[in-house]
Amino acid sequence: MSTETRSIAGSNASTEVAEWLATPLGQYLLARERAYIDKTVSDIFGYNALQIGLSQIDLLAANRMPLRARVAPAAGADLRAAAAELPVVSSSIDLVLLPHVLEFAENPHQILREVERVLVPDGHVVVACFNPMSLWGMRHSFGKSRTYPWRGRFIHILRLKDWLALLGFEMAGGAMGCYAPPCVSQKWLDRFKFMDAAGDRWWPFSGAVTFLHAIKRVRGMRIITPQWAQPKARQEQLVAMPRKDQLAARGLRLVHSSHSHHPARDSQ
Repeated sequence: MSTETRSIAGSNASTEVAEWLATPLGQYLLARERAYIDKTVSDIFGYNALQIGLSQIDLLAANRMPLRARVAPAAGADLRAAAAELPVVSSSIDLVLLPHVLEFAENPHQILREVERVLVPDGHVVVACFNPMSLWGMRHSFGKSRTYPWRGRFIHILRLKDWLALLGFEMAGGAMGCYAPPCVSQKWLDRFKFMDAAGDRWWPFSGAVTFLHAIKRVRGMRIITPQWAQPKARQEQLVAMPRKDQLAARGLRLVHSSHSHHPARDSQ
């Protein structure tokens, strides 16, 4: 695919996503994603943050890093680039936000590898993915629609955790969201609000969206040196004696020698 064709496709996809986010169901999703993301990224500090995905919405507004950029292949983004080929220096980003990128990527593993590459040690990644084990997942399985978001490949939370663990990420938090069924009208979404209130308690793994917060860990190397000097130091410590003990030992030897050389004096 040429660069121009890819740009047109990205622009069309961006328009489709923006139109869906403007629907009642899209607004329902966006409100719950903002709540989790704002709470999570507000306490992450550093210098550089990237948002890859949903570039129409600023989801890093609650973060206080001086440089916050939205990445997308289409025009209008702060950085025009593909998620799998980031033109970013390695180990230079403190936070990467991935809202609904992996489900629509041809190679989600490559995107995660790029995220791991650009993150600094102890850098943070926050991922939002559609969950197949949900009412939205059932709609996705039976509907077979080619529209957003149903055309994506929903990712199970355990698989996502495995991918991150293989790249050296450590889980720092997570949650589920959007327990109501994917109703089109606002009236029916309002009727199912009680499911969001009870979702974490009664059906915690059936939320439509999976949120994961992970930290890039770099294991340090500890050099073990030979202990050649240790036996010598112990030997010197055993030879050295306090002055009082040394004098006492000498006195005992003198007494012993005087008794051994004058046996007659002992008999008297």
